[in-house]
Amino acid sequence: MNFWIKYAILLAACVTAFAETSFGQENYEIQVYASPTLQKGSTMVELHSNFTFGGTTETINGVLPTDNVLHETIEITHGWTTWFETGFYFFTAWGSDGRTGYVGSHIRPRVMVPVELHWPVGVSLSVEGGWQSREYSEDDWSLEIRPIVDKELGKFYVSFNPTFDKSFHGENKDIGFVFSPNLKASYNITKVIATGFEYYGSVGPLNHIDPYESQQHQLFAAVDLDWSPDWELNFGYGWGLTRSTDNSIFKIILGYRFHKKDRK
Repeated sequence: MNFWIKYAILLAACVTAFAETSFGQENYEIQVYASPTLQKGSTMVELHSNFTFGGTTETINGVLPTDNVLHETIEITHGWTTWFETGFYFFTAWGSDGRTGYVGSHIRPRVMVPVELHWPVGVSLSVEGGWQSREYSEDDWSLEIRPIVDKELGKFYVSFNPTFDKSFHGENKDIGFVFSPNLKASYNITKVIATGFEYYGSVGPLNHIDPYESQQHQLFAAVDLDWSPDWELNFGYGWGLTRSTDNSIFKIILGYRFHKKDRK
């Protein structure tokens, strides 16, 4: 059995495990997090863009349809120490029939286990909260708790984000924490190009897992380009694996790091 067949089987097994185990996956920042925080004194600006070719076509629970909508998110992150950063998000939507507008904003502090401790895996914790308009989300005030565990194994890279979402106001405020696992597996083809898969899911509240067809599961084929320490580029195409999931999404993330100049 060659390398690529083994790789595909391993990934499929991971995705199936999550599927068997819905406040759902929202298509504003489609990204599996890596564990490192931003370098102290540096600021990173990212543009998250994605277009949904196969989304909802009717207003559901007060939320506008997602079919043929472009989402643009600006993320600004600053590194305060070698292990602590804060990010800020500005969400927008662009579509026909009155679907263009400002969606909302979130703030995201994150801490990581310092590299000096020499843990066998990278570990960090992100807590993101904020407001989104009810025209674009079933819940306007919400919180996300995202543990992050990742590891480089030669040319392989794996990151797992077992995320927990909580609504404080909106349709899902009474259902408790929702489990939304994310997974990334990639392989460095060259020093610049890495290719692999990203998985995004939402299976329902911890005390009452949703039926499978009511869950959300997305699988992306993704590429990362790493031609400079200051730039990042990630893009991919995703498919929805259940009827409750938006389908046929193209996404791209472009980011640039601004470094604090040394003072003499």
